[in-house]
Amino acid sequence: MTRGISRALICALAPLLALATATGANAQIHFDRGQNVAPVFEGWERNADGTFTMVFGYMNRNYEEMPHAPIGPNNAFEPGPADRGQPTRFYTRRQQFVFRVQVPADWGEKDLVWTLTSNGRTDQAFGSLWPNWEIDDGVIRNNRGMGARGAPADNQRPRITLPGGTDLTVTLPDTLTLTAVISDDGIPGPRPRRNEASDDDDDDDPQAAARRAAARRRARRPHPTNQAVVKARLAGETGLAVTWVHYRGPGAVTFDPMGMSVEGGRAGEVVTTVSFTERGTHVLRGYADDSINTTPIDVTVTVR
Repeated sequence: MTRGISRALICALAPLLALATATGANAQIHFDRGQNVAPVFEGWERNADGTFTMVFGYMNRNYEEMPHAPIGPNNAFEPGPADRGQPTRFYTRRQQFVFRVQVPADWGEKDLVWTLTSNGRTDQAFGSLWPNWEIDDGVIRNNRGMGARGAPADNQRPRITLPGGTDLTVTLPDTLTLTAVISDDGIPGPRPRRNEASDDDDDDDPQAAARRAAARRRARRPHPTNQAVVKARLAGETGLAVTWVHYRGPGAVTFDPMGMSVEGGRAGEVVTTVSFTERGTHVLRGYADDSINTTPIDVTVTVR
């Protein structure tokens, strides 16, 4: 009896096992292009004036393709203005804490909905002020792979300015040189090197080892908003960096370099050279990054 039941169970489970195996194999497939970009609601922050800030990112499921979705029916917010400062160019894979949208103190229980259509698929992210979605510097630090300890209470956001202005023009095939001035309060500062004493770098702590491995994996991924500072902190150099991204506009834009750490971790100038492939109006966004918080600055470039 037992032997017969076992055979019956095996026969019944065989199709399910085959399906599970096929599903697992498909889950490992890397798609270079043709996949969708899913908008993500990261959470909300409290502001001193009583208002709130909703934070968004996205997941581009492609490993190479960077879809372009201009503001309009395929890339819009509701209610209110369709343009809430969201990107129209989407870098590959998971991009966290990309932009922020401020809502009034009396926002209440409404949803702020970001609708994004790419490669024939429409996805939505629903921003709300539910208590369990509140985030702070500690949550951001953990999610960005900067260590499990809480964020310093006195940490100030880094600052970024462009002495050359934020409304520029270039004529193809010329390149554009951007010089940014970055400053910070030096908090949280560089992560200690692995051979220095640190609660986060205890070789006997398996959780610390797992955090280091996760940080190394993140450093290898093309995450424009935190790639440079992750690499710098892994090297034990500095917690202050700047990263440039093509935020809006047609064609391809390249930066040489894309991300740079700031010497000394407190203040300095960083220079990058920008190349364009198409005419039009482009928005370049620079992120000053202290490894927890980022401060963006937008540069509008008219390419002739």
